[in-house]
Amino acid sequence: MSDTVTTTPATRSPFAGAVEQVRAVAGKHAEQTDEKAEFPLAALGKLREQKLLGLLVPAGYGGLGGTVDDMIDAGIALGRADMSVAMIFTMHCQQVAALVRHAGPGLAGALLPRIAAEQLYLASVTTEAGKGGHLLSATSRLTAEPGWLDIDRTAPIVTGGLHADGFLITMRSPDAESDSSVSLVYADRDQLTVTPSGDWNPLGMRASHSTALHLTGRVPDHQVVGEHGAFRAIVLDTFGPLAHLGWSASWLGTATGALSRVLRTLRSPAGRKSADLESELLLTRLSRARQRLDTVHALLRHTAAAVRAADGGDALTRPSCQLLLNALKITASEECHRAVEDLVDAVGLRHGYLKDSPTGLERALRDLRSAPLNYSNDRLHLADGSLALLDPGVSYA
Repeated sequence: MSDTVTTTPATRSPFAGAVEQVRAVAGKHAEQTDEKAEFPLAALGKLREQKLLGLLVPAGYGGLGGTVDDMIDAGIALGRADMSVAMIFTMHCQQVAALVRHAGPGLAGALLPRIAAEQLYLASVTTEAGKGGHLLSATSRLTAEPGWLDIDRTAPIVTGGLHADGFLITMRSPDAESDSSVSLVYADRDQLTVTPSGDWNPLGMRASHSTALHLTGRVPDHQVVGEHGAFRAIVLDTFGPLAHLGWSASWLGTATGALSRVLRTLRSPAGRKSADLESELLLTRLSRARQRLDTVHALLRHTAAAVRAADGGDALTRPSCQLLLNALKITASEECHRAVEDLVDAVGLRHGYLKDSPTGLERALRDLRSAPLNYSNDRLHLADGSLALLDPGVSYA
C-alpha cells in the first residue's frame, strides 16, 4: 500500500465552491448531452479547471488531499444537475483511490503527481462479454514478457472511455489457472490503441457515453496495481466501498434535485394557482418521496462512517460490513428511483411526464432506471444471502 485515502468525518466540504461551479456547467449542458448522448466535455473541462480530478490524490503528491466524504458531497451536488456527470466523477475517484491504496511505490510516485498536475481522467475497464457482470473473474489474459505486459482486452461498457487519459483494466493473471485469478493493471492512453465499436443510444445515463472498446498495447510490468491475482483484495478494500458510496451519492443527488425542482414549481405563483397544495394525495406522495431520500441519506452517511472507521482494515471484509455496503447500493438504487416515481404521480402528466417540464422528472426517471442494473441487485442479493449465513448472530457494522 503506497498511501491512504483520507477519511475524516462528514462536514461541509471545503471544495463545495469548486463543485458548485462544475454543477452550474453540468446543468447548463445537461439537456443537450442527454438528447445527443454526448459525453459532458464542458463539465469535464470545469472539473479539470477546478483541480477536482485530483480530489483524492494526497497532498504529498500534489493533490487536494480530499476525503471520501468530500467525494460523497460532490456526487450528491453534481447529481442534482446531471447524474451522468456525477457518476463519471465518482467512478474516476474510485480509480484514483485504488491507486492511492494499492499502487506500488514506482507507479504511485510517477502517476499520482500526474493525476494532480495534469488532471488526468481515469476510466474503469472491468466489464467483459460472457461473464454476466461478475467483477471477480476475467477471461482475457495478460501476456507477460520480460519486464512487460501485453494487453488485448475488449469491454462492452467503458464509461467515458473515449475521453479517458488512462485506464485501470482487469485481466486474468499471466500464470492464472482459473478465471478468478484477476489482476488490475494501469495503462496510459498513449500506451494503448483504443478502438471503439458500436453506438451508445441507451434509455438513460446517455451522457456517460459508455461505449464498447477494444484495447491493445504494452505496459511495463510495474504498472500492475497490487499483486498479480489479488484484485479481490482491491475490490473488498477500495473498489467495492468507493463504488457503492459514489454511485449512491450520485443517485441520491439526482432524486434530491428532482424533489427540489418539484417543490419549487409547486411553491411558485403559477404552481400555487394550478395545484391544490392541501390535497391529501399530493402531500402524501411528497412525504413518501422525502422519506425515501432521508432514508437513503442516513444509510449513505452511516455506511461512509463505517468505511471511515475501518480505514482499509480487515473490518471491511467482515460479513456485517459487506452486507451494509450492499444494502446501501440496493436501497439507494431502488428508493431513489421510487422517490422520483412518487413525484411523477404527485404532479401528473404536465410536470411529471413531459420532457420540457422544468422539474426534469422525465430524465431523472430514465437515468435512475439504470441504478439497479449497475452491478445487478439480483447478484448482490445472492451474495448477501451467503453472507447472512456467515453471520448467525446478526451483527451490524
